[in-house]
Amino acid sequence: MAEMLEIRWHGRGGQGAKTAALLLAEAAATVGKYVQAFPEYGPERMGAPVVSYNRISNEPITIHSAVSSPRYVAVLDPSFIGSIDFTAGIPINGVLLINSSDSSTDLRRRMRLSESEIRIYTLDASRISMETIGRPIPNTPMLGAMVAATKIMGLNELLQDTRSRLEKKFRGRPELIGGNMAAITQAYEEVQRQ
Repeated sequence: MAEMLEIRWHGRGGQGAKTAALLLAEAAATVGKYVQAFPEYGPERMGAPVVSYNRISNEPITIHSAVSSPRYVAVLDPSFIGSIDFTAGIPINGVLLINSSDSSTDLRRRMRLSESEIRIYTLDASRISMETIGRPIPNTPMLGAMVAATKIMGLNELLQDTRSRLEKKFRGRPELIGGNMAAITQAYEEVQRQ
């Protein structure tokens, strides 16, 4: 990775957009990258829109502002489609990673995007989280899909670092740790690239 990678995460309070950005940054730092992860809040309440950001680089990062031109944008809640412009600032050939059971073709049509503008990757992260964790919290599946899309590290590196962090957070709840590891792995393997 020669240049700095910038990522924007869109979600609702309680879906884990902030946590996904933090976990990604921590795992990237473990493999020797320079990182930033930070949220931007509107009203701090469950269900309110939340935006979080990542910067990941092989060189020290000296920028300290919101990400305005992300190469990757993760959308944890597809109900935002039509009300939020997820494509704002994305360069040509940037990537939208959307939590949806719809195909990338259907989403492209709904968002009125041409084939040459932006690549769309899809993943039914809500289904994966229900199957593996038992709750519709799409952040860890989207984290696995983001690593598959960006290739900033390998799956095993992500799993190892995330497991160690979740073991501290969820002591005595091995089913949550195992469920999140399964969600990351399944999403990494299932993400549909267009």
